[in-house]
Amino acid sequence: MPNYETVIGLEIHAELATHSKLFCNCDAGFGGEVNTHTCPICTGMPGVLPVANLRAIEYTIRAGLAMNCQIATYSKFDRKNYFYPDLPKGYQISQYDHPLCYDGYVDFELEEQAKRVRINRIHLEEDAGKLVHGDVTGDKNYSYVDFNRSSVPLLEIVSEPDIRTPEEAIAYWRAVKEILEYIEVSDCNMEEGSFRCDANISLRPTGTDPLGIRTELKNKNSFQHVLAALKYEENRQTRILDDGGQVKQSTLLYDVETGRTSPMRSKEEAHDYRYFPEPDLVPFEVDPEEVKRLETELPELPSTIRQRFVEEYELPSYDAEFLTATRYIATFFDQAARSSGNPKACSNWIMGDLSALLNSAGQTIEDCQITAGHISQLVEIIQDGTISGKIAKDVIADCFNSGKMPTQVVQDKGLAQISDTSELEVIIDQVLGRNPKSVADIQDGKMKAIGFLVGQVMKETRGKANPQLVNQILRQKLQD
Repeated sequence: MPNYETVIGLEIHAELATHSKLFCNCDAGFGGEVNTHTCPICTGMPGVLPVANLRAIEYTIRAGLAMNCQIATYSKFDRKNYFYPDLPKGYQISQYDHPLCYDGYVDFELEEQAKRVRINRIHLEEDAGKLVHGDVTGDKNYSYVDFNRSSVPLLEIVSEPDIRTPEEAIAYWRAVKEILEYIEVSDCNMEEGSFRCDANISLRPTGTDPLGIRTELKNKNSFQHVLAALKYEENRQTRILDDGGQVKQSTLLYDVETGRTSPMRSKEEAHDYRYFPEPDLVPFEVDPEEVKRLETELPELPSTIRQRFVEEYELPSYDAEFLTATRYIATFFDQAARSSGNPKACSNWIMGDLSALLNSAGQTIEDCQITAGHISQLVEIIQDGTISGKIAKDVIADCFNSGKMPTQVVQDKGLAQISDTSELEVIIDQVLGRNPKSVADIQDGKMKAIGFLVGQVMKETRGKANPQLVNQILRQKLQD
């Protein structure tokens, strides 16, 4: 769109993985029977008093540190006033002018180009309940409210308007998800609604500074849907501006079926929410020593691990990207690579056969019986000639199904590679005797026939012959 520059900012919401809710002891876990994870506090009964969850505050600080934020030494909660059926108090306890984390950034790559999106703030608030529409009691004409999610601790990560394309927005959103999962403060389960975002998008004439009038795409929990919605809105706003019109500031819904956005309401500003300090919760100070402790407890972050895998293990960038998809996979590979001393071979087995087995079984690597020890041992027995690469494929499949170590599978099934020269010579002589034409071809200089003879020996030994040794013996015999 040469006439316009797209400007996007994301407000990412992530439910924290605490056991209890933000201001009461109710179970914060997903699911359960409707309205069973509730109490007078999280359902907003008159006269109740909230008590802040310290673990939720710590998790917020961990997230801020992982995203290079400044951590406030003074913070407080505020009331954000608005009415909606799933908000039982008629207001949401959030943070306004003193968020816990501010002035951060997230670095990521898009199409091998380094990108950075600045973080304006990360604040902590309570989640709302959930509307359930129709057919709960057999009557499809009603909507019901489930308060199980009400007051679950929720991070809001607000970016600066640094994003210039829908694709860049999704790459940034994925990077934030990856960080939160690595530091284990949120499960980021998009299907359960614990990781979602609002996307603000505007257009301005190329080469100008003032921001255009923005619209907000509300509450989406799908990368694909947000990407499609942003692209549609980008085109819609372009058409309006090209026709000399003006974009109306509004909150939009995206219809997956039609691929279109439609107005939900006019876009609110901060003053519309009538923020004021939460009178039932005192302001609090953050101990700098506690911040230092939390910082030392942070794990190695995915971008750092990717760089290390490329530099230390000399892996291609593609391998490093795949192997850092989750913290578990990164640790799994790291252990296998260090134990075997052959990082690339470990990477190949994890990305190839193990991934295929997992996909076929519908499992994740965390759930299967294969460990880093299985992979390192498999690589080692291939390297020392105990089995061939072809036999190794059968071995890893057996390990996947049985949980046995590779050496045990090889022993139980008699799969050890034949490396006894005298035994191989007998088999090779038999193969040569049955294939005089191939022998004649080789003697005439047609060396491709050696591959055929090696294949015949491998077939005779059911793949157990050492192929390098077979090749060597064949060449010696054919030269004599």
